[in-house]
Amino acid sequence: MNNDKLSQLEQLIDQLIAQNHDYKQQVESLTSANQKLQDENETLQLEALEIEEQQQDAANTLETLLGKLQQA
Repeated sequence: MNNDKLSQLEQLIDQLIAQNHDYKQQVESLTSANQKLQDENETLQLEALEIEEQQQDAANTLETLLGKLQQA
């Protein structure tokens, strides 16, 4: 191989190494963002369950009150 080819190969390898480094940083960033979104999703699901439970309690209370009114 002549020096030009070796120089080109060295430049390409350097570019690949830099690209690989960038990709690793992107993966770390995306992994972190994904974990945050999973945590947020879990929190929202728990809140939705709590709201559903509160709504069921309210519905039960209303049914009880309606029953009392109908008996009166």
